[in-house]
Amino acid sequence: MFFKIFIFLLFFIKSSYAHELRPAIANLNIYEKNNIINATLSIRLNLEAIIAEVNMDHSNTEESEKSGQYESLRTMSADELLKKFNSKIRDLQNKIYLTSANSNYGLTLVDVDIPEVGNTDIIRDTVINFDIKNIKDEDLKFSWDKNLGSIILRVNSKNNEGLYSKLIESNDKSEWFSITNKREERLIDNVKSYTQLGFKHIIPKGLDHILFVIALFLLSSKLKPLVLQVSIFTIAHTITLFLGALDIIKIPSIIVEPIIALSICFIAIENLFTENIKKMRPYIIFIFGLLHGLGFAGVLNEIGISDGLFISSLISFNIGVEVGQISVILLSYIFISLLFQNKPWYRNRITRPLSLVIALIGFYWFFKRIFF
Repeated sequence: MFFKIFIFLLFFIKSSYAHELRPAIANLNIYEKNNIINATLSIRLNLEAIIAEVNMDHSNTEESEKSGQYESLRTMSADELLKKFNSKIRDLQNKIYLTSANSNYGLTLVDVDIPEVGNTDIIRDTVINFDIKNIKDEDLKFSWDKNLGSIILRVNSKNNEGLYSKLIESNDKSEWFSITNKREERLIDNVKSYTQLGFKHIIPKGLDHILFVIALFLLSSKLKPLVLQVSIFTIAHTITLFLGALDIIKIPSIIVEPIIALSICFIAIENLFTENIKKMRPYIIFIFGLLHGLGFAGVLNEIGISDGLFISSLISFNIGVEVGQISVILLSYIFISLLFQNKPWYRNRITRPLSLVIALIGFYWFFKRIFF
């Protein structure tokens, strides 16, 4: 039994090589020249994943059978990767659609900005710029090829006013939007989108947060101490999620991410040497919760928040995170507690071995995020 669980948890180590497949971000900026309305379309994306034809429905690159090719592309110089792009992806502009009721607007590729190879543990974001000429003052829709994954569209007026923002899932389209008048997002759509984003950041994409919650669960799966620990963790990460999203607190991810890994290691190691929640553990959980909240805020800031519904976006994202965490606890309860909690060997065969594996994974992540 433990061997199967051990093999399953080793998946988390394997996945630490992976990059989370997040939505691309497109900025459609309207401008006027010689009394003609034009636009630039700037798309920030994971070019290596697109060239390797990684299925964007996966949660991360490691899940794809093309992960080996993806990793090879990650080590290429900017010039080499541009050659791969030019040879493999022909006419990308023909896979991006900006349409009205009467027209299909053509896109002209301007340039491809590929950073040089840096820390390969971090996604190398490429920016591809297009020009769109002679846009009429009419309602438009935006979409792109379903194989390119989800994308966040942001439309800005010629006065740099945000007109429209929308997360567009694979094989979907934006709503109709104007290039002159702001389209107000419906509250119910905003709540739905950001709740889904928060949930997905835990399940299936938040491997480190999942392991942290499981480590909390393993010390005591009884309701009262478990609720205490999770409540403290929730309060703490909610505080820094809001402060980070509001730019009141900003700590670089290069600092936050290794400490999150260390927090997993610390909690799991403590499980090896104690059977009860010590007086200091709630305070430690609170401190680590603050750091996890900064991690959530970093993701949310990268994705972007709707200007007109800022508070509802934050609250909805946090609700999605909480639903994800509760789901992890419920699954742990069903597949661990209900089956084994009353066994006399529960601590020696379940709590300690799983905590040891989680501690090793946390230490591995910490080491990798610091030195690679």
